[in-house]
Formats: sequence, C-alpha cells, structure tokens
Amino acid sequence: MSGAPCGREFEGQVVVVTGAGKGIGRGIACGFARRGGRVVLAGRTPSSLQKVADEILAAGGQALVVRADVSQIAGVDGLVTTTVEQYGRLDVLVNNAGVYLTSPVVEMSEAEWDQTMDADLKGVFLCSQAAARQMVKQGSGRIVNITSIAQVRGGTPGHAHYGAAKAGVGAFTKTLAKELGPFGITVNCVAPGLIEDTEMGQVSRTLMGDAYLATIPLGRLGTVQDVVEAVLFLASARAGYITGETLNVNGGSHMA
Repeated sequence: MSGAPCGREFEGQVVVVTGAGKGIGRGIACGFARRGGRVVLAGRTPSSLQKVADEILAAGGQALVVRADVSQIAGVDGLVTTTVEQYGRLDVLVNNAGVYLTSPVVEMSEAEWDQTMDADLKGVFLCSQAAARQMVKQGSGRIVNITSIAQVRGGTPGHAHYGAAKAGVGAFTKTLAKELGPFGITVNCVAPGLIEDTEMGQVSRTLMGDAYLATIPLGRLGTVQDVVEAVLFLASARAGYITGETLNVNGGSHMA
C-alpha cells in the first residue's frame, strides 16, 4: 500500500472493486483502504485477491475477499449479497475487471470476441445492475467504470473487440447516469491511456513501441497511481455534482 495517506474521506464506506487482484484494481483497492474504506476485493483468483487483502489488513485497513466471475449473474448477485450481509450497505462500485486479448479482426474467433464482451462489457452491466438495486434502496451511491482511451480512439490493431467493449461501457455509463441520478447515485468513467506499471501496459508498449510517447502531450506514460487518484475523486463527495462523464487519464493522448 505505497503512497502517502490522504485523509479518511471514505471512513466507514463500503467499496467493491472488481478485478482487484493486481494492477489497477489492486491500486484502487489499496487507495480506498488507505482513506478509510471497507474494501471488498472481487475477482476469479482468490490467491491473488488474498495477497492484496493481507496487504491492506497489515496496514490497518479492512478488506474482504469474494470470488466472483463478473460475466456470470449468479456470481455477481452473490458478490453483492455477501457484501451487504457483511457490511449492511454498498457505497461505491468500481468496475475494473476485464481482459485484453490480441487478435486481428480477420483472424479473431467468435470465442475471443465473446470472452472480451463478457468480461469488459457484460460484466459492467451485471455488476452495475446488482449494485444499483442496493444503492437505490439506500438513496445514494457511486459507480465508477474503468474504460480506456480506446473508448475515444478505438482499439489499437489487434484489439477491435476491446475497443468496441470499452466504447459500449462509455455509452452504458451515460444512460445509467440518467436512470440513477434521481436516486442520488452518480455514474462515471475513468479512461486510462497506456499505464506502464501493469501487465496490459507492458503488452501495449511492446506492440506500439516508444513512438507512442510522441502522441502524449505530457510526454510520459501513466502510472497506476494516476488512475487511482481519478477514481477516488469521482467516488468522493467532491464529485457529487458530476455524473455521466469520462475522465481521461492519459496525459492528453486522447486528443491525438
């Protein structure tokens, strides 16, 4: 749980983070825990989730591990049910889980397309639906969806399915924000660019090379902490009048 403490603005709040076992998801979970959140770590690999939970607990935070495949409604419903049974409420959902498969369109199998859509788009729908039902009962809540610069620019070659799914998340976010606004619930996106300290970032860097830096006005690749800070902001009271928006965290490369 590296990084300086930034207050306890999520003290007592219950936060579900999907895909929390590594990379951006791990960073987000630890970020909420540092600021007082009771974090539910969701994903398909309990061993990875438990390592993050142990890290949070060792630092004095609160964490609960729940195995869940976000593309399966039974697992998602179980995730929300377990969260509410354990903590009594659900204040923040961060839809971070996803896959990043590589295949040109002319070679892409139906299974690769379906796997990407199930994890990156259907999972956002199922988790948001289940969480929203609880949040509506409470009359409050925050949903933050991790999309991608591909939402704006399209996927890089070999990632048409990924780009299509992330664009779908952006459109879904806007509609859900309209539906849930009357209940005091905000729904927003964070769209990272190339994040260097993640597995996905390393794969993308290998595919695109250093030339990608030339498309970034700020002249550097992003970090997990860059994304974490954006998510924490949108989930906080400071962003209470922001909904249906996409916060680009990519050094300005979405303008290229």
